[in-house]
Amino acid sequence: MSEDFNTQRALFGGAITSTFPLHFQDVSTIRQVPDHQEVFVDPTRDESLIFELLDLKADVPDQGSASWFLQDLANEQDAEGTMVLEQSRVFQADGLQYRNTPAVVTTATGQMGISKGRQGREAQNIVKVYLGNLRLKEVGTDVLITAYEPMLINPLSESATTVGAGLAVPAAQSGCMPMAEVFKLAVSCFKVNDWSLFDAVA
Repeated sequence: MSEDFNTQRALFGGAITSTFPLHFQDVSTIRQVPDHQEVFVDPTRDESLIFELLDLKADVPDQGSASWFLQDLANEQDAEGTMVLEQSRVFQADGLQYRNTPAVVTTATGQMGISKGRQGREAQNIVKVYLGNLRLKEVGTDVLITAYEPMLINPLSESATTVGAGLAVPAAQSGCMPMAEVFKLAVSCFKVNDWSLFDAVA
């Protein structure tokens, strides 16, 4: 997909911005998600991109923090067959800093079986999950950016009615940016415009 289709999006009332494809629709108000989350979906591919602000998990070390949150996410969703496929080293985001302290960033990619809504395990889809953890220590916040890419749609899942059951059609074949690239773009372009969002005094 051409970069012309990517656009900067306002998050949390404009206090934060990130960049990702325009066809991802904001469903935060429709789904009544918590105030600390913003959710965007591509309904034609059943892909989603979630931005979440959490209190800093000070007891979780920076190294492997994204993998820790990935496993925590799997536990929350009662996922089956969770595997961490890869994880990055710890690096600093020099463009994302508060009081001269840059954010610490790690990413992880995993695979798991999860069901939508209240559907049971018999309706689980196999999804690839990309998770980025941006640690804003000066404001006591863990930012999670999570992208979901279906790999195999269960015929019993409600997803099957919109995208069809079976193996997911590759993004390139559909003329879309691959989810791995959407995720990288969203993480690399994440920017805080108003630090008071975290009750910090800028």
